[in-house]
Amino acid sequence: MKPLFVAVIALLLAYLLFWPVPISPQSWTPPDAPATDAGPFAVNQRLKAAEVLAVDAGVGPEGLAFDDEGMLYTGYLDGRVVKLDPASGALTELANTGGRPLGMVMTEAGLVVADAINGLLRIAADGTVTTLSTQSDARPFRFVDDVDAAPDGRLYFSDASYRYGADQLMHDFFEHAGTGRLLRHDPATGITETLVDGLHFANGVAVGPNGDYVLVTETGRYQVTRYWLNGPQSGTTDVFIDNLPGFPDNISYDDDGRFWLALYAPRDPVLDLTLPQPWLRKVLFRLPQWMHPEPKPYAAIVALDTEGRVVANAQASGPDVFAPVTSVKRQGDALYLGSLSYPGVARLPVSAVTAD
Repeated sequence: MKPLFVAVIALLLAYLLFWPVPISPQSWTPPDAPATDAGPFAVNQRLKAAEVLAVDAGVGPEGLAFDDEGMLYTGYLDGRVVKLDPASGALTELANTGGRPLGMVMTEAGLVVADAINGLLRIAADGTVTTLSTQSDARPFRFVDDVDAAPDGRLYFSDASYRYGADQLMHDFFEHAGTGRLLRHDPATGITETLVDGLHFANGVAVGPNGDYVLVTETGRYQVTRYWLNGPQSGTTDVFIDNLPGFPDNISYDDDGRFWLALYAPRDPVLDLTLPQPWLRKVLFRLPQWMHPEPKPYAAIVALDTEGRVVANAQASGPDVFAPVTSVKRQGDALYLGSLSYPGVARLPVSAVTAD
C-alpha cells in the first residue's frame, strides 16, 4: 500500500505542477489592501436598508438605465431586456437579445445595450434589435461589458477581454494579462475605434461631467482609469482612484458631482498573494472548480467626487443581503442597484448612503 500511496501523491503533484493549462499568467504585485476598520472604506451595514423590486422576474439584472419618464430598463441572464415601472412594479418585456445583456444606456435613438455575447446593440421602442458594432481594429469583441453615452451622442464601451468570453470569466482573472479595451462608437458614421487597450478586465464605463473624460473600471487592478476626451490631456490616461478594497464593477455619474461605483466582492488575501507568482496561479487553476474560493455574500458601493475622492460608502453582509452589487444608478432621491446573479433589483434612498 505504501508504494501505491507514494505513487498517487507523486501523480497528484505532477498534475498540479506540470499539467498544461490554457492560460499564461502574468506577474503583478498589488498594493496592500486599504484599511476597512476605519477611514473612507469603514465597514457598515447601510445597504441593509435596500428593498428589492421585481423579485424573481429574472436572474442577473446587471445593467440599469432610465428613460425621461423614470422607467427602469434592465437585462437578464436569459437575454430578456425589460422595462420596469418602479412605482407600480409593472414589468414589460422589450426584447430578447439572444445573448447576455449587461450594461445599458438610454439615448435619443433607443436603448443601447452592451451584450457580452453579441456586441454593442440598440433596441428601438418597438423592440427591434440592431447590431451597432462587433469588432474594432479587426479584433472581434469577446466580452462587451458596459456602455455610456457622451453629450455629443458618441458611445463609450468596454470589451472586458479580447481573449476570453463571459463563459471563461475566471480565465482572465487567473491570467491577469491585461486584455481589456475601452472603445468608442460613433452612431453617425458607424465607426468603432479602440481608445485604450491593455486594461485588466475593462468593466464599468461612465462619461464624466461635460464629456471631458470617460472612466473605465479595471476590475483586475482594483482601480478606475480615466481617459481624457477634451483639454490639454486629451488622448491620455491617468488613474482616477486605485487600491480599492474590492473588485470594481460598473460605475455611473449622477450629474450632481458624484460617481457611483459598485464593488463586486472584497479583495481576497489569497488571490493577492498569488498575483506576483504566475506558477502558483497555474496550480490553483488546475484544482477542481469546487475547490476554487467563492466570494461570501457581501454588498458594497462607493461614491466618488470628480477628483476621485471617496465621499461615501455603503456595505452590507449576511446571508440575506442583496449581493453581489454590480451596478449603481441614481434616479431622483433613490439609488438603484443591479446584480450579476441576484433575482431582483434593489432600491434605497440616497440619504441612507450619504448620511454621516
